[in-house]
Amino acid sequence: MSTPYPFTAIVGMDDLRLGLLLNAVSPAVGGVLVRGEKGTAKSTAVRALSALIPEVPVVSGCRFSCDPASPDPACPDGPHELGGGVARPARMVELPVGASEDRLVGALDIERALAEGVKAFEPGLLADAHRGILYVDEVNLLHDHLVDLLLDAAAMGASYVEREGVSVRHAARFLLVGTMNPEEGELRPQLLDRFGLTVEVAASREPDQRVEVVRRRLAYDDDPAGFAARWADEESALRARIVAARALLPDVRLGDGALRQIAATCAAFEVDGMRADIVMARTATALAAWAGRTEVLAEDVRQAALLALPHRRRRNPFDAPGLDENKLDETLEDFGDDDPELDPDPDPDGPGGGGQPPQGGPEVPPQGDGGQGEVPAQAEPAEGGTPQAGGGEQQPVGAAEPFRTKMLSVPGLGEGAAGRRSRARTEHGRTTGARRPQGALTKLHLAATMQAAAPHQRARGRSGRGLVVRRDDLRQANREGREGNLVLFVVDASGSMAARQRMSAVKGAVLSLLLDAYQRRDKVGLITFRGKDAEVALPPTSSVDAAAARLQTLPTGGRTPLAAGLLKAHDVLRVERMRDPSRRPLLVVVTDGRATGGVDPVALASRAARLHSAEGTAAIVVDCESGPVRLGLSSTLAVDLGGTAVTLDELRADSIAGLVRDVQTARRAA
Repeated sequence: MSTPYPFTAIVGMDDLRLGLLLNAVSPAVGGVLVRGEKGTAKSTAVRALSALIPEVPVVSGCRFSCDPASPDPACPDGPHELGGGVARPARMVELPVGASEDRLVGALDIERALAEGVKAFEPGLLADAHRGILYVDEVNLLHDHLVDLLLDAAAMGASYVEREGVSVRHAARFLLVGTMNPEEGELRPQLLDRFGLTVEVAASREPDQRVEVVRRRLAYDDDPAGFAARWADEESALRARIVAARALLPDVRLGDGALRQIAATCAAFEVDGMRADIVMARTATALAAWAGRTEVLAEDVRQAALLALPHRRRRNPFDAPGLDENKLDETLEDFGDDDPELDPDPDPDGPGGGGQPPQGGPEVPPQGDGGQGEVPAQAEPAEGGTPQAGGGEQQPVGAAEPFRTKMLSVPGLGEGAAGRRSRARTEHGRTTGARRPQGALTKLHLAATMQAAAPHQRARGRSGRGLVVRRDDLRQANREGREGNLVLFVVDASGSMAARQRMSAVKGAVLSLLLDAYQRRDKVGLITFRGKDAEVALPPTSSVDAAAARLQTLPTGGRTPLAAGLLKAHDVLRVERMRDPSRRPLLVVVTDGRATGGVDPVALASRAARLHSAEGTAAIVVDCESGPVRLGLSSTLAVDLGGTAVTLDELRADSIAGLVRDVQTARRAA
């Protein structure tokens, strides 16, 4: 077994360490979501936490980690007698992003259940994580059906495995810890709300601190055991402090004044529901216990708000998380004056002060703003480069108000990643037929199985009421659901689109389509063309908000190299087909159809469009042409692409004009 990196050897990352430690003190806080750029020790910190969690008593031989003091009466390995048991370290179970449903919740032997009436159950990761830590790296990339199972288990504290009327239930209460890089896509709001706390991490910009990070990491890589031994005393002291805080936790008093501040803060930031109030109360109590106090102070409420509210107050998926700290301080001051126990400006060095975790090792400069969870804003690179011949570069304009778009889908039946856009064969959805299973049986088609077994009952010597079922009789259910697609935007940013009102409307339309892609779990990419060439403004990614950020800073001006944009899109799709052949693309070209520059640019654009048509790429042309005189160039382009053209008005879901939902309709009419 490899030696984990010591938790106390982590440099900086105050919010990250504090959020993890508060959950170690009080698992009722509800877990923590760690958001940050790649290479910021997110996974290292989470794995290091497992060594600090106190041991848990379990019933000897129970695969579901029942507590000997109060065993689960419905435990599949039960019933258990009270008392006894053994102590073992708390487990940290990692859930791979590509895990199957059976790996997560467990597998039930359907053949034995039907033929023998025996519930032969093999526990999954939820059973392993009971009374421990369930860690999901890149949680934002987790498949939707696994997210649904996690939500159910987190809400009920139990896992249910259902297979055609045969069910198994076991307790599943765990500390949920997730890490994610926001550049790779956001998290479903339902799962986001299940995390008690969220923290933002970023690499330090202080050279001395970065030097210390590298020094410690190199020392650990050279001799993991020796490095861990040098931090053993700090680890033992931190473990003892966790145990002491856990013992003190039941004695912490959460006064009416603190409760009023919590309720007022949640109301001021307009969070949904009451979960935020409850999580803030538990977090503030844990902060007081961590500081060795039995009274919750205003500093605890403030820190609890910074950890528990940023991910709950978001309204738009493109908005950055965070809290207005000035507004927070005003709210706490307004509702804290009538309670003497709430000191609005406590002495951080006084008795009981200082909620931050201890930091061992040499003195290093503080990171960022001292661990208050704010990530320094990063300047966006200028898009598009220098002005091109044929027209000067225009300053970027803001996008018009986004709207709900009509459904755009890829024709046919795919087999891509689960999503909400196009029809696909999936593990979840409505049953459309049955087939012999290839590999392990996951979804039984009961009627087809019984139909396959029925003709053989006499030959198999059936004598009772039960049906004699053999493995060859089992039938897998074919299911149809929805998949996510790769939506590749090709946006005309030339001078013909540069009128401010027109470009604002175009950006608003693309922003609306991006919002739709976010809701339907698509990958997105963004290509822009103007001047003499086209560029990939954003390679295909699950981060829809990154595409929205690129769109906002998009400048316009110059000629209209339409062919270059289509050829660039062809190159991008060719590479993506090799990377992920099961994810079908949807090409969305946003243009007025004009093509300028070079020799015969219209013919060149037509040939480039027919490349996409020859490969069967589904395409939509969003016609941005305006004015009393319309040339209809976008419709011609749509025919060359084998797709359909829609105007900006037709794109709206509430427009009177109808939108062809399936690109195949236009292809048949062509």
